[in-house]
Amino acid sequence: MGWWAVDVTPSAPATTGTALAAWLVARTGQAIEERDDGTLVTFAEGEVAAEALIRALATSSDPAATAILRPLDVVDWSTRWRDGLGPRRFGRLIVTPSWVEASPAPGEVIVVLDPEMAFGSGEHGSTRAALTFLERYLVPGQTVLDLGSGSGILSIAAVRLGAARATGIEIDTESNEVAGRNAERNEVGDACRFLDGDAAQLAPLLGPAELLLSNILRTVNVTLLPSIHAALAPGGMAIFSGMEEAEAPLFRPVLEAAGFTIAEEVTDAGWWAVVARRVP
Repeated sequence: MGWWAVDVTPSAPATTGTALAAWLVARTGQAIEERDDGTLVTFAEGEVAAEALIRALATSSDPAATAILRPLDVVDWSTRWRDGLGPRRFGRLIVTPSWVEASPAPGEVIVVLDPEMAFGSGEHGSTRAALTFLERYLVPGQTVLDLGSGSGILSIAAVRLGAARATGIEIDTESNEVAGRNAERNEVGDACRFLDGDAAQLAPLLGPAELLLSNILRTVNVTLLPSIHAALAPGGMAIFSGMEEAEAPLFRPVLEAAGFTIAEEVTDAGWWAVVARRVP
């Protein structure tokens, strides 16, 4: 059957792109790529599904948007995910795949992680930025929420760094299965749990948390801001990642308007992350 890329061009990227991106995520249940020219790239399993998605654009928030299809090369992702993975260091935190032996120095923490087909290996700039801030801002004993938890890397690292417990929320059931295996591998299965569902609905019910991580697309982060604010304890910290450096000027004012003050920012290979404190 094979996978197809669907390149969607909003009718007016500056004004309709954000809503259309959110519609595509909700429609497909997958992340999208936002290119500098405003094009939104999503994926469909098979040409029939891709064509159906294009037809459905007529009922989207931007019915004047246009789209084209591209067949993708067949790749065995069950093994391809291993390519290029190796140990990564984030302060006293080391993330390594299971087939590479790492020897921690006194005070260092090891996370052994096989992402398989779930997102989150420590190789992507957005994940590295989130891990950098997690190691810097986590206080032992805290309760952590992890939105879009993927492979479970951030939840597992949080507990290994001393969090009392961490809860990941993910819409992809298969990712949660991978995350569960990774948690058991790191002997934190009792302190980590991974839930299937909508973070907008679940996060406020699971709070109050002292630290929250949201390594998701900017458009989704914007949509989740009210739920994130409600899920955090007063004065709690939120780490937002998954956004390109060019998106920072778009997210900062929305973040501050939602009741947060920015504490620190970092960029990694073009990916931007920000730490913000909930205003009591």
